[in-house]
Amino acid sequence: MAMEGGMKCVKFLLYVLLLVFCACAVGLIVVGVTVQLVLNQTITHGATPGTLLPVVIIVVGAFLFLVAFVGCCGACKENYCLMMTFAIFLTLIMLVEVVVAIAGYVFKDEVKTEFNKNFQQQMQNYLKNNGTASLLDKMQKEFNCCGATNYTDWENIPGMGKDRVPDSCCINVTAHCGTDFDLHAINTQGCVEKIGMWLRKNVLLVAAVALGIAFVEVLGIVFACCLVKSIRSGYEVM
Repeated sequence: MAMEGGMKCVKFLLYVLLLVFCACAVGLIVVGVTVQLVLNQTITHGATPGTLLPVVIIVVGAFLFLVAFVGCCGACKENYCLMMTFAIFLTLIMLVEVVVAIAGYVFKDEVKTEFNKNFQQQMQNYLKNNGTASLLDKMQKEFNCCGATNYTDWENIPGMGKDRVPDSCCINVTAHCGTDFDLHAINTQGCVEKIGMWLRKNVLLVAAVALGIAFVEVLGIVFACCLVKSIRSGYEVM
């Protein structure tokens, strides 16, 4: 009876962890989509290992949601095969998360370099393409930045000149505020560094969340193995 009561407790805790997995899966998908949207705004020339990381995060999130569903079905039906599948897949997800974390650290400089290169290339089309102009204006307003490295990058853009920057560089955006601008009235810091700071801040947040997810995943594997052992031994868990 004591063993049966203990396994009922394990089964209940496993249900709780499965709900947590679903929440974590949704969180990973949201983070991956957000980072991918930011990178897509400036990195447009092919895929690099660094730019593929958000896609991997999205895939891991979707897979984690599927695995949580499998675990829920296995726990409800007390199915040995489903619970074993759940434990194995959860272990694989942990390994992928470790690989993604390592890859994110290794390729962080490559992403920044590619980001800077493409941002400057799009600046060249600022006066030629309304879509590009709208995109760069949006980024400069949102991140309170100007140019790739700093505001002086706009001096090298044909048609801009030394005394002009886009109006979106202004601290208080008004029509023609970027023409014959006052240095104290514009954002002087470059967008590459500003957006890089935003990404690093969010990466630290993701890393903290990932540690929590990893701990929950370990508990999930342990509880799943306990339930598998109980099923295999012939205990009835209601």
